[in-house]
Amino acid sequence: MSFRRKEESHIVNVLYRIIIMKKIIYIFITLFTISLSAQIDRVEPPFWYEGMNKSEVQILFYGKNIAQNSVSVSNNVVVTNVTKTENPNYIFVTIDTKNVKAQQLQFTFVNGKKSFKRNYEIKIRRENSALRKSYDASDVMYLLMPDRFANGNSNNDSSSELQEKANRSLPGGRHGGDIAGIINHLDYIKELGATTIWSTPLCEDNDKGYSYHTYGQSDVYKIDARYGTNEEYKQLATEMHKKDMKLVMDYVTNHWGAEHWMFKDMPTYDWFHQFPGYAQSNYRMTTQYDINGSKRDAKYCMDGWFVPSMPDLNQSNPLVLNYLIQNAIWWIEYADLDGFRVDTYSYNDKDGIAKWTKAITDEYPYFNIVGEVWMHDQAQISYWQKDSPISKIQSYNSYLPSVMDFTLHDVFGNVFNEDRADWSNGTIKFYENFANDFLYANPNNLLIFLENHDTGRFNQIYKNDFKKYQLGMTIMATMRGIPQLYYGSEIGMSGDKGKGDADIRQDFPGGWTGDSNNAFTTSGRTSEQNQFFNFTKKLLNWRKSKSVIHTGKLTHYIPENNVYVYFRHNDKESVMVVINNAADNQKINLSRFEENLAGFTSGYEVISDKNVELKNELSIDAKSSMIIELKK
Repeated sequence: MSFRRKEESHIVNVLYRIIIMKKIIYIFITLFTISLSAQIDRVEPPFWYEGMNKSEVQILFYGKNIAQNSVSVSNNVVVTNVTKTENPNYIFVTIDTKNVKAQQLQFTFVNGKKSFKRNYEIKIRRENSALRKSYDASDVMYLLMPDRFANGNSNNDSSSELQEKANRSLPGGRHGGDIAGIINHLDYIKELGATTIWSTPLCEDNDKGYSYHTYGQSDVYKIDARYGTNEEYKQLATEMHKKDMKLVMDYVTNHWGAEHWMFKDMPTYDWFHQFPGYAQSNYRMTTQYDINGSKRDAKYCMDGWFVPSMPDLNQSNPLVLNYLIQNAIWWIEYADLDGFRVDTYSYNDKDGIAKWTKAITDEYPYFNIVGEVWMHDQAQISYWQKDSPISKIQSYNSYLPSVMDFTLHDVFGNVFNEDRADWSNGTIKFYENFANDFLYANPNNLLIFLENHDTGRFNQIYKNDFKKYQLGMTIMATMRGIPQLYYGSEIGMSGDKGKGDADIRQDFPGGWTGDSNNAFTTSGRTSEQNQFFNFTKKLLNWRKSKSVIHTGKLTHYIPENNVYVYFRHNDKESVMVVINNAADNQKINLSRFEENLAGFTSGYEVISDKNVELKNELSIDAKSSMIIELKK
């Protein structure tokens, strides 16, 4: 019995040692696998969605010498392509997710006898996501700069991970406005009558200074920590949708910031345009279609850098183009976005940006995208709109649904100081601008505006003249297109472009604790601020339900004595708009408007809340406007 017990004891000890060794081996393998898995520093897109029209997703894996591995994926998902570049720290793996349901996939990376795994999630897509309704002419867009609008969370004013710290005393510094501040004041924007918010970019911008505008992005999959988190951005969209409001992302396809992690370790030499290194854009967008232009000039427009701190992206590189397409689609799905505004649209490689735009609108047929095409000629702006009669001449189609009406902005910038009309000055400028609408494929889908974050402030140009503000806003609210209001104009905010961009991007009063003037509330506004606000609120809320303004036909008449008259009309309604830009009162002979006034004998004037008779003459005060809902 004694011998038998010794033998059993020995066997137990051996088995125990084997178990211990297995645990040690398991721990070693786990640690080894973790160390190899740590070889992956970034995965982009971080996840994807089931049921996408773009079922093939190209996943970027980034890490030290990651390209030395071969790659496979679990669950019978097909790897359709593996692309390795001259930089061994990148590997691009394309998988086909068609008919792949939401699940956790597992990528296996093998290098000789070493291997490790990385999970990748395919998420459930929102119901009817592809059919999301975007903004259109029934909307009013409110443009704000988040750093300057409201500080809802003072704890994120600075970040240990980002270079520039908050300094509200510095005009061009970070002031601390954030996503929480926008959410806190959605009711203010809704009360004003705006239905859509266009926020300047919110993705991370890690420049050492002047980063508050966020157009030099350093990570396009991450919200800047000084604005909040990705989750907070998604929350912003959710809270807006509860209020029947829409969120537009400011998307930048042309360039990133010099602090972008990819610029510091380029996937390919030609990921960015190289000359080698930096070369300035000539900013001459006309070179994009000039049949007499030199190839060199066209190259320096498209490929030259906007500024030295913004390396120019090469959309003619298929990897770059696909990266930008996927990033845009990812944000739409992730944050549940309602539209894009695209920065410096006409500086991009024009074939590449057309492919990008088409890919987005193929995925989302009703998704609106407005491009910044800062030009001063209708034909040149029209070239960039989808199905343009101008670009058809060169067999080009940008597929861009909307463009910004900069020629109308040019008129707004000086016309209300022209008290006396002549052949080319005064309200004839409006008439001539709209007379060129035949050049556009879709004038109703143009973005119209008095000003934006890059232009002179309307109220600065006109020295806070309320009558001139009324004139400008009346036209913008009743004319064809999608009106865009720049934050603060509705309370009379001004700012001198000559003093620099920071002056036209001042903090909204009341957005910071301790502000002496809180313009977000009636009681906190000054009498002048309330005068501006109340007029704007009345006008924009009236516009909300007026389909005749959103989609009705425009008929306008040649101005006389600096008075411009036009009608918006459809089969059910007709609205007469009268703009008196003269310095004196006017009497208007109504007989010349017979084709639009036939059958109408009176009307309701929206601004004054009064009924008016429409017999022989109509009187209107100097520098004033009338919006008349016609009645039979």
